[in-house]
Amino acid sequence: MSTHFRPPNLALTTIGLSLATFMQVLDTTIANVSLPTIAGNLGVSNDQSTWVITSFAVSNAIALPLTGFLTRRFGEVKLFVWATLLFSLTSFLCGISQTMGMLLLFRTLQGAVAGPMYPITQSLLIGTYPSEKRGMALALLSMVTVVAPIAGPILGGWITDNYSWPWIFFINVPIGIFASMVVANQLRGKLETLTRPRVDYVGLITLVLGVGTLQVVLDKGNDADWFHSSFIIIMSVVSAISLAVFLIWELTDKDPIVDLRLFRHRNFSAGTLALVLAYAAFFSIGLLVPLWLQQNVGYTSTWAGFASAPLGVIPVLLTFFVGKYATRMDLRLLASAAFLVMGGTCFMRSDFYLGIDFYHVAMVQLWQGLGVALFFMPVLTILLSDLQQNEIASGSGVATFLRTLGGSFAASITTFMWTRRAVDHHAQLAEHITPYNPIAQSAMQHLGHGNPQLGGSIINGMITQQSFQISFNEIFHALGWIFIGLIVVIWLAKPPFVAKGGPAASGGH
Repeated sequence: MSTHFRPPNLALTTIGLSLATFMQVLDTTIANVSLPTIAGNLGVSNDQSTWVITSFAVSNAIALPLTGFLTRRFGEVKLFVWATLLFSLTSFLCGISQTMGMLLLFRTLQGAVAGPMYPITQSLLIGTYPSEKRGMALALLSMVTVVAPIAGPILGGWITDNYSWPWIFFINVPIGIFASMVVANQLRGKLETLTRPRVDYVGLITLVLGVGTLQVVLDKGNDADWFHSSFIIIMSVVSAISLAVFLIWELTDKDPIVDLRLFRHRNFSAGTLALVLAYAAFFSIGLLVPLWLQQNVGYTSTWAGFASAPLGVIPVLLTFFVGKYATRMDLRLLASAAFLVMGGTCFMRSDFYLGIDFYHVAMVQLWQGLGVALFFMPVLTILLSDLQQNEIASGSGVATFLRTLGGSFAASITTFMWTRRAVDHHAQLAEHITPYNPIAQSAMQHLGHGNPQLGGSIINGMITQQSFQISFNEIFHALGWIFIGLIVVIWLAKPPFVAKGGPAASGGH
């Protein structure tokens, strides 16, 4: 089977695959800015509206690791085309939803059909590009992965402000139909070996239960005050038991629904660990910077989007060069450079203060883009390098699943730590402001124009802002060290880092 499949038009195939991925990744963040509007229109609270994000994330996380199983059963091309078409259909249904219940149902279905899209795109790109150009294909996919989440909030905000929220879903329909037709047409002749693996029901049920409840715990933990809530405790117990059963079962079953034996490959293990941790830290930055700009510095959501957007500039400019030349050097060096840059920008942010100007925030984002440009492609290439061609879809699904879960963990932990540390700092800063402190008394009198109560509440507001700022700086200091530590992880991988072209290709060159 060493004959390599070439689509009639490689460029068109790439556009079709990338558009579908762009649309799917964009959909993870596009709804974020529109939540208040959606909540208002459908008559639910802002808290309830966050289920629009949660429902998509939960079903997406469950579907990702099933990619390998579905590929063996239906073939990559057919699965991709159907997933993309169903994604367009569910997007349309999301747009015409009249109630929150309808929207959540269709968002859940949309997340489920979106699951296999990214891993299969990765596998199809590796399968259709000749080995010397594979780096290029992965670099392009990495750029899409980085730019789509940044474009999401800006595009979502603009569509919601100028049209209406259903359009954030309707725009997927023509894109999805176009992408699936192009890919179906271009990859028509691709030979695929299909098997009929039996369905591992124990694996499937424990996966759905374990991942579903875990994702709910992570999404709702902060609002429910973590383990002070019996709902969160029950969900956590269900999740822990289900995932323990899942792991034991999948490692002993002869035909597992998720192939955990992929971790026997050294590069896959080291690369996946680096990808998950780095993506979690990267996700924290992407979450915390816009939040901080809006809550502490007083930006609108659109301006917070603009201040964050320079992150995408360097990845777009460098993609071609990273793809073309990266494979000529040790990819571990490239990944280490990426982690150094990302760590460095975190340390820069740990010196931010409340009066900082737009230019400084945007410049640090711009520099972080250099780290992002050098990060995804080398790490993806390393983690896929010791898998066989028939393991790539499965491996990519498992890695993307863990990366998505890493993002969810990061989102929960970061927002929790930011608020928790701010509360501690508030207590420390406020302990000197008492009725018995003459300096505090005169400051309250002065600020409140003779009204100490008003002065006190003004001072309290200032302390709150400062305590959130100190907490922000602490978190970025910690994130900086996490990135530096990841340099050690990536050097656990061993060359050669060439993605295999098929069962006949040897890994020895």
